[in-house]
Amino acid sequence: MTKLQRMKCGIACLLVAASAHAQSKEPGLSGDTAVRVEAPRSNLLRDLDSSLEKVVAKVSPAVVQIVVNGYGPLEDHGHTDAARIVRQHAIGAGVIVDPDGYIITNAHVVEGAERIRVILPPPADSSIEVPPIHAGQILEATVLGRHKQSDLALLKVQATHLPTVPLRRDVRVRQGELVFAIGSPEGLRDSVTMGVVSSIARQTDPDDPMIYIQTDASINPGNSGGPLVDIDGNLIGINTFMLTESGGNEGLGFAIPAAIVNFDYQNLRKYGHVQRVSIGAATQNITPTLAAGLGLARSWGAIISDITDGGAAEAAGLQIDDIVLAIDGRSILGLPDFMAALYLHPFDQVLKIDVLRGVTRMSFNVPVTVYHDKIEELADIPDLKKILVRKLNIFVADLDEKVRPLAHSSRGDSGILVVAQGGGSNPVNTGLETGDIILAIARTPLQSSSQFLETVRPLRSGDAVVLQIERNGKLQYLAFEMD
Repeated sequence: MTKLQRMKCGIACLLVAASAHAQSKEPGLSGDTAVRVEAPRSNLLRDLDSSLEKVVAKVSPAVVQIVVNGYGPLEDHGHTDAARIVRQHAIGAGVIVDPDGYIITNAHVVEGAERIRVILPPPADSSIEVPPIHAGQILEATVLGRHKQSDLALLKVQATHLPTVPLRRDVRVRQGELVFAIGSPEGLRDSVTMGVVSSIARQTDPDDPMIYIQTDASINPGNSGGPLVDIDGNLIGINTFMLTESGGNEGLGFAIPAAIVNFDYQNLRKYGHVQRVSIGAATQNITPTLAAGLGLARSWGAIISDITDGGAAEAAGLQIDDIVLAIDGRSILGLPDFMAALYLHPFDQVLKIDVLRGVTRMSFNVPVTVYHDKIEELADIPDLKKILVRKLNIFVADLDEKVRPLAHSSRGDSGILVVAQGGGSNPVNTGLETGDIILAIARTPLQSSSQFLETVRPLRSGDAVVLQIERNGKLQYLAFEMD
C-alpha cells in the first residue's frame, strides 16, 4: 500500500470512528443500535458536468476536420520556415460559421493546398461512440480567401442547412474564465480539451502587431483552425499555434480573438482578401526608460515614432512623440491596443485619434487609406498556380493579371515570379529570393513558367547558369553552377 493510500485509509477510518462515536452519544441510541444517517449529496459537480456536456454538444456539430494535400511550408521542431516549401499531407480543424457551407480555419492549414477535403462530424443522435466516416460526410472545399498575417482562411463547401457557431464581435472575454478547445490533434477528430484564459491580449512577438488570447487548454498539431469557446458556447477565438520547447503541449496555446475573426470573415467573403487601413504613422510601446529619456508625461502607452511624409497623419497634424490616448473612443494602453484598433477600423470611415502632446490633450480626425503589402497580398491569392523547378529548388508563377499588380515589376509584362523556395535537400545556391522576377536565362527572355522549366530541365552538374532578374525595381545578374 502506498503512502497516499495509507493516508486515505487512515482519514476514512477516522471519519467512520468519529461518526460512530457521535451516534453513540445521541440520546436514546446505543452503540449497537445506531443507525447511520447519510448527508445529502452535493449536486454541484453533477451540475457542472452536465453544463460542460451541453456546451460541447452545442458546439461540436459545427467543428469539422480538414484534410489537405499539397505543398506547404517546411516545419522543423515546431518552427515554420515559410520561405521553404515541401510536399505535405496535413490535418487541421475548422468551424462552420454559415449554414450555407462557409468555414473558418487557419491560413497555414490550407497553404499550398492542391486538394482540400472537409469531414463533417457524425450526426448528434448516433448511438455509436466512434461512428465510421460515411461518404456523405466528406466534402470537397475551395479557398475563397486567406490572410497570412492573421492566419485566417475562408473555405466553402457545397452544402446547406449545416450547424454553425455564430460569429459575434461583442463577446466579453475575461482572464481566468473556463474555455474549451475543439479540434483534431494528431488527426484525432472531435477532441475536446478544457482550460482557462491565461491572457486576453497577448503579443507574442514585439515585431508582430497581432494579439492573441492565451489559454492553457491543451492545443496540439491538428487543433489549428478549431474554435475556442466559453461556457455558453460562444466563439471567443480560433486556435492557431502553441509555444513549446519540447514539441508537445506546455499550456501555452494561442487563439485569434473573435473580433479579428469576424472582421476577416466579412472581408474574405466580400473581397477575397482583407482590407486594412493605414494612417501613415508608426508607433511603439513606451517603456519607463524611454519615458525618462524623452521626459514623457507617462511611462506606459504607445508613442508615435514616425510620420510618413505627405501621409494622412502628417496632413491631419499628428507629430512624432505624440502619445496615443484613444482611437475611436477606445483607450490605448500600448502597441497591441493601437494595432488592434487600427486593424478593425472600417476603411471607409475617418479615424478619430486622441493624443497627449506634452501635457496637452488633443484630438484629430485622420482620413485612412487602404494598406497594401504586395508580397503579403501575393501569398493571400488562393488559387495561385505555382510550378516547382526541382533542379533549382524554387517555386515560380506566371505574371498573369492577378500576380502582375503585386510583383513590383517596372520592366514590362515579361518574366516569371519567384514565389517560394523548395525544401529539398542540397539545394543549388542560386541567390534567388522570394519576390524576384526572373526576366531571362542565358539572355533568352522568359514569357512563362513552363518555358523556364523546359530551359532548366536539360542542365547538368557543372553547367554555368546566368539569370537576369529584377529585384526591388533594379536589374541584376545572378550566376551559379549546377550541382
